[in-house]
Amino acid sequence: MKIFLIGMPGCGKSTFGRKSAEKLSMKFIDLDTEIINYAQKPISDIFEEEGEDYFRKIESELLKSLSTSEESFVMATGGGAPCFFDNMDFMNANGITIYIDTDVAFLLERLSDKGINKRPILKKIGSQNLENGLKEQLEARLPFYSSAKVIIPYQEELDRKIVQNIGARIKNQN
Repeated sequence: MKIFLIGMPGCGKSTFGRKSAEKLSMKFIDLDTEIINYAQKPISDIFEEEGEDYFRKIESELLKSLSTSEESFVMATGGGAPCFFDNMDFMNANGITIYIDTDVAFLLERLSDKGINKRPILKKIGSQNLENGLKEQLEARLPFYSSAKVIIPYQEELDRKIVQNIGARIKNQN
């Protein structure tokens, strides 16, 4: 079983991914971490030195190579990963895609100035325009996100239950 978690930056893909992988006794893969290990530098440096196109190419290549080399995993993808090349089609064809649906107000709470600087796309938006930038980004990405096989609305008070919900919905997919 291959599970791909998708959603906006800061929605909790890595946190839920680790918890879900543990609960399901599966390997956890954080695609951003894999990119950092591959490039031997932070994602922000990749964007600054090589540009977004180069980053997206590495992201797509690693997404596909890791997916074909591993039999079973939970993967937290980057927020933009589903939106480039044929990544969303690839993930849907090769596993279960789960969109963690969050609203902009929640993302604003989670993304401090420190979180913005770690995310090159958000850094480009800037903290003063963050709300409008997130709204625009979500609107642009929604057609990709909404094609996920499973959509789970995030509610902060249900944090722990989302992991249980992921497990239950996956069982229903099989």
